[in-house]
Amino acid sequence: MRHFFIGCILATIGFFISLLLWGMDQSYIIPGAICIILIGLSMIFSGTMVSGDSMRANYATESSEDRNSRNKMIMGMTLIGSPNLILAIIIYII
Repeated sequence: MRHFFIGCILATIGFFISLLLWGMDQSYIIPGAICIILIGLSMIFSGTMVSGDSMRANYATESSEDRNSRNKMIMGMTLIGSPNLILAIIIYII
């Protein structure tokens, strides 16, 4: 829940900065960029961008504690990026 709240704060700050820089027509740029960066990083850190052989090798050599901490980090980045995505889509449609 804390990560989602941080994402909401970042989305609000990004919206107001975009509003000041580019106006209402393009106020989705900074929240959209935050979303793309965070969700892209979570995809890279989760290991979904590698082949199946690399994924199996990583899974075999990784301890369960490391896997759990990596999954928590990935979920945190996704939860921070989600409000930014929602806000960017709503602003773009309006």
